[in-house]
Amino acid sequence: MSFPKKPGGKSLDVLKTLPRISLANLRPEPGARKEDQRRGRGQHGGNRSGRGHKGERQRGTRPRLGFEGGNTPFYMAIPKYGYNEGHSRRPQYHPLSLKRLQYLIDLGRVDPTQPIDLTQLVNARGVTIQPLKRDYGVQLVDEGCDIFAAKINIEVQRASEGAIAAIERNGGIITTSFYDPLSLEILIKPVPFFMRGQPIPRRKLPGEEMVPYYTDAENRGYLADPEKIQQARLALAQKYGYILPDISKDELYQMLCMRKDVRQIFFGLAPGWVVNMAEKKILKPTDEKLLKYYSS
Repeated sequence: MSFPKKPGGKSLDVLKTLPRISLANLRPEPGARKEDQRRGRGQHGGNRSGRGHKGERQRGTRPRLGFEGGNTPFYMAIPKYGYNEGHSRRPQYHPLSLKRLQYLIDLGRVDPTQPIDLTQLVNARGVTIQPLKRDYGVQLVDEGCDIFAAKINIEVQRASEGAIAAIERNGGIITTSFYDPLSLEILIKPVPFFMRGQPIPRRKLPGEEMVPYYTDAENRGYLADPEKIQQARLALAQKYGYILPDISKDELYQMLCMRKDVRQIFFGLAPGWVVNMAEKKILKPTDEKLLKYYSS
């Protein structure tokens, strides 16, 4: 009578005959290691050691970084005062034209029925912001103002007069606001920040040199008086010769009136809230000290 063989019986028999694995009998797979090429051994493997013929590269006497062969170096040619003073610390704003914005809206990348800020613009691949390279946001320029026809509520960092007129002529709202580098990094990459489980911080106020811009109603600054902003809207309409639409009767009135708080980073999310991505919940602080700290 024959009995069926167990599966894997041969493998077990082979393992029983093999010696124990130790450091003495471990070997790499054939072809896994490649012998290094012998260099600097005369005609027995190359007599230039892979460095080529003569010169600084072969002898290893290359000059220091910044040396320009005897010429006056770049860092010494630039004057210390005047126009170039503080050139390494100047904030940069990427230009965003109205033509490009209309293109993103037509493609459906940007939803005009919702407030637009840097989060929507970056997700739509309209702009690329790098806070580590002194990028402080975007500047809306008036290129394509004659073809722009969308009614939007947009928040940017800088805007030209022609761009403001083109948006308000269609019944839209524009606001210029400041973001510090930490808040800007969170705004353009919200998901990685939410995954860390940290509370949303407060947005910092602009520096002394930026306060005049964001308190000016003509620039539609977020620190300006709302009454002065309305007067500036009327004055700009008279200057460019268009009738300012009445947005109070518009069906998108609630969306057009939405504005962030001075310390707020995201639309609909207050400072101090924690967004739990795993459980899809929003945790709000209840302690009085935290509420007082995060309140504007």
